[in-house]
Amino acid sequence: MSLRIIATGGTFDKHYDELTGTLGFADSHLPAALARTRMTIPVALEQLPLLDSLDMHDADRQRVLASCRAASESAIVIIHGTDTMRETAAVLGAAALGKTIVLTGAMIPYEIANSDALFNMGFAAGVAQTLAAGVYVAMNGQVFAWDNVTKNRAAGVFQPL
Repeated sequence: MSLRIIATGGTFDKHYDELTGTLGFADSHLPAALARTRMTIPVALEQLPLLDSLDMHDADRQRVLASCRAASESAIVIIHGTDTMRETAAVLGAAALGKTIVLTGAMIPYEIANSDALFNMGFAAGVAQTLAAGVYVAMNGQVFAWDNVTKNRAAGVFQPL
């Protein structure tokens, strides 16, 4: 088995600009994160334009869908912003691609101390290899079906609807 990881941006891939005090995008953190995991499964990394998920539109979701559809791998992890992860999962779920697709992200950027990014990516990679075909959201050690998940912004966690 091999695994495809698709980077779309989100907090996971944001960089802190110490001169302006803002978070933005530069190069993806995923190559470094993958090196840290020491995964032995073959991984194909695909980088789409890195976006904050609040800036993601229908055309961007269709680009994610096209990447999943074109992937030769049957296990796919999508690194995505948490604010609209559910919307992208709904597009993928409705497409019924017959692959195991797991969306994950981070509440704290990868490069900042105490980030949940590396754990969430590793967890998603593991469950993508074991779950039945379908679309899921994997965050903070829990897996949710694409149509039974919401982000609780007040608590900073994902939970069932």
